[in-house]
Amino acid sequence: MKINVAFVYGCRSVEHEVSIISAVQAMRSVDRNKYKITPIYVTKNGEMYTGEDLFEIENYRNLPELLKKCRKVYLTRENDNVLVKSVEKKLFKNEKDIAIDVAFPVVHGTNCEDGTIQGLFEFLNIPYVGCDIVSSAVGMDKAIFKDVLKTAKLPVLDCICIYSKEYVADKNAAVKKIEKEIGFPLIVKPVNLGSSVGITKVNSKEELDNAMMLAFSFTDRVLLEHAINNLREINCSVVGDSDHCEASVCEEPIANDEILSYQDKYLGGGKQQGGSKGMASLGRKIPAELSKSKEKEIRDLACKVFKAIGANGVVRIDFMIDVDTDTVYANEINTIPGSLAFYLWEATGINYTALLDQLIELAFKRARARDNITYTIDTNILSGVSFGSKGSKGAKM
Repeated sequence: MKINVAFVYGCRSVEHEVSIISAVQAMRSVDRNKYKITPIYVTKNGEMYTGEDLFEIENYRNLPELLKKCRKVYLTRENDNVLVKSVEKKLFKNEKDIAIDVAFPVVHGTNCEDGTIQGLFEFLNIPYVGCDIVSSAVGMDKAIFKDVLKTAKLPVLDCICIYSKEYVADKNAAVKKIEKEIGFPLIVKPVNLGSSVGITKVNSKEELDNAMMLAFSFTDRVLLEHAINNLREINCSVVGDSDHCEASVCEEPIANDEILSYQDKYLGGGKQQGGSKGMASLGRKIPAELSKSKEKEIRDLACKVFKAIGANGVVRIDFMIDVDTDTVYANEINTIPGSLAFYLWEATGINYTALLDQLIELAFKRARARDNITYTIDTNILSGVSFGSKGSKGAKM
């Protein structure tokens, strides 16, 4: 019997469209002889839909028409099964409930990748692919991620965070703090977004306010760190769990400006034909031109970062090399990377179908381990509780 995998994607995120691309790529690459696929597309207002038309990327160009062909659904647990059920049963249509065995989130950004959707799967008690609630949340918050790595004595750049209310209330004080603790040039980032959304390199005090206001349009807290002038960006993927993980070959993405932008990542530097390929459309060198010792250093560091946050499944970790000092810094982790970083694993010798199979197996492995953990204890605490007619004031313990 085939395993029923529910691919969940979309969601209320600025990376909504990127999620669609990544999910459709994955659904079209999974082994259909082994798995039955149920697509669950989550709209930007949180409604869930399923249907055969969701498998074709071209259909998403007209979302209203696409959703008319799909059925609105919700997830629930009944009799030890997690079911995909129709919100409204339509007359003369045989819309059966769908029992799913494992959830496969392919979501990017806040309100989903940050532990939100993982919490839903934990609540439903269903195996799911990828990082758990804690590691997802840590990976999404760039400041907390840096703190965890510092505790693990792994190399990261120092940073400070500024809240929007703090900045608006006294810009002069905030600017003085930034100048004293970071200095120019610097990078301004929303603390909890990916895909280079809202990120700006600031070379002078005069450029700072526009960068801060852009970042604050996406979040109420921004991160500032020193900008490396002579910089190389190197990415590496890791797959596995706490027992065992391995790192892919490294890549060096090619930016059209001082920082790698959303445009570079998903639109091929502005060429629209790259848009349907997600991160796979990014200009890059694979493998990156690194010495064997430097490549080994980065791949070893990638596995240490993976384990430091308790990651699971497949991630992509972005590193920075200060060319002037030859120092490597861990920059960010993508707990559900664009295109699931399949292009890095294909370059390593693992095809996409095999990677997806491995990720699903890791989900079941974690679920089996958690089945051995005690979550409840037998007590008679309720036998002695009585509120009587007086309500809470009359409670006797």
